[in-house]
Amino acid sequence: MSHHHHKKKETHHLKQLLVFLFGLSLWFLPTPPGLSIEAWHLFAIFISIILAVIIEATSIFTASIIGLGFVIITHTLSPQQAYSGFSQSFILLIIVAFLIARGVIKSGLGKRIAFLIIKRFGKSSLGLGYSMVAADILIAPAFPSNTARSGVLYPILQALAADSGSKVSNGTRKKLGAYLMMTSMAGLTISSAMWLTAMAANPIGAKIAKDFGVEISYASWALAASLPSLLAFLVIPWLLFKLFPPEIKETPDAPQIATQELKHMGPVHKNEYIMAATFVVMITLWVLSEFLGIDKTAVAFLGLSVLMLSNIFTLDDLAHEGRALGTLIWFATLYTMSSYLNEFGFMAWLGEHISAIIAGYSWPLVYTGLIISYVLIHYFFVSQTAQMLALFSVFLGVGVDAGVPAELLAFMLLFATNFSAMITPQGSSANVIYLSSGYVESREVYKYGGLVTLTNTVIYLGAGTAWILLVL
Repeated sequence: MSHHHHKKKETHHLKQLLVFLFGLSLWFLPTPPGLSIEAWHLFAIFISIILAVIIEATSIFTASIIGLGFVIITHTLSPQQAYSGFSQSFILLIIVAFLIARGVIKSGLGKRIAFLIIKRFGKSSLGLGYSMVAADILIAPAFPSNTARSGVLYPILQALAADSGSKVSNGTRKKLGAYLMMTSMAGLTISSAMWLTAMAANPIGAKIAKDFGVEISYASWALAASLPSLLAFLVIPWLLFKLFPPEIKETPDAPQIATQELKHMGPVHKNEYIMAATFVVMITLWVLSEFLGIDKTAVAFLGLSVLMLSNIFTLDDLAHEGRALGTLIWFATLYTMSSYLNEFGFMAWLGEHISAIIAGYSWPLVYTGLIISYVLIHYFFVSQTAQMLALFSVFLGVGVDAGVPAELLAFMLLFATNFSAMITPQGSSANVIYLSSGYVESREVYKYGGLVTLTNTVIYLGAGTAWILLVL
């Protein structure tokens, strides 16, 4: 075990050395014609960070800190430029929403919603699959982290599987648990695409899209995502039920288990009422924010203040939310680098080269090619946000130059950031908790996750495109 750990550590350091040498080589290569040296040096640092994340040389948080230090020390960006991302209101919105999500978990509201749905619809394995995905979609607007939602859903799934006699330890994982875990993992790809605040990368993408003249509001996102997400919700659990079936088809005890859990939880607590009311008011104000002229981040701060005044979220809870600080740092850093790559002309330069390749093709063909390419490229990314920051503005710029409607392409690229998350086991950090359960194996995710991604792509690219062109 010690030898294995030592070997793993050596491999880790070797990867870090390779990333450093790669970045150093790029840095000293002659600057390509048409680019400033600042743009090229910033690209060298930025792409090295992305590479470090892709090959798992380090965490994206650590890579971002290193990158932030390098851009300032090398005078690639001034301190004012490098730190500008920390003042972005939409990044603060994401962080506050992370903290509010903790309130949903702590108050018990998320668990109660899930059990209420299971109690009503959980009499069959297929019904349980639909129930868990429905619960995920309902609580998703308050969770800007699909990983956090998996943390709410996973214990419920595990309890349902175990109580149905499906356990990893005795070789009965496929009795029910494997199907539930796989379906819930697939459900996260749908729920994350359904709401603007359901995944942390979504608001960042909306902010970048604004630079292309595309205004994405909470309401327009929900409208654009509604039809394809509903179709995916109807198809995916059924598809997995047919292709990756549980051995148990009927689960008559599941509603009883849910009833017992609800009984154990007791009557609806005051904190749940407060959490539910806060949640509803926040969503309503976010939807109406453009009409009322209200800042979305201010709404989130007021929502958090209600939770803190009612002791649903406390300072002690804040002390244990270190990942919120980590999210703030790496989101702000990568967003800043991506923004200045665009400002320094790198994105336009890269777009011109890609545009030259696709010149002469009709915009529907370019549009389809860009979306499919974007989905396939996720095979090499371990972070949805990293991919979005690295490629979104480039793909959007190329498509717009080729005549693709900007609003259509912006929405579909952002949806693809989410619905492709199951293409590999490492395609989303939310996948990790399901894989660690033992109910689902990596090879199964490659196979069935690939099929889910293919189905999502067909649904969103087909029905989703027609729907967006019709309603927006």
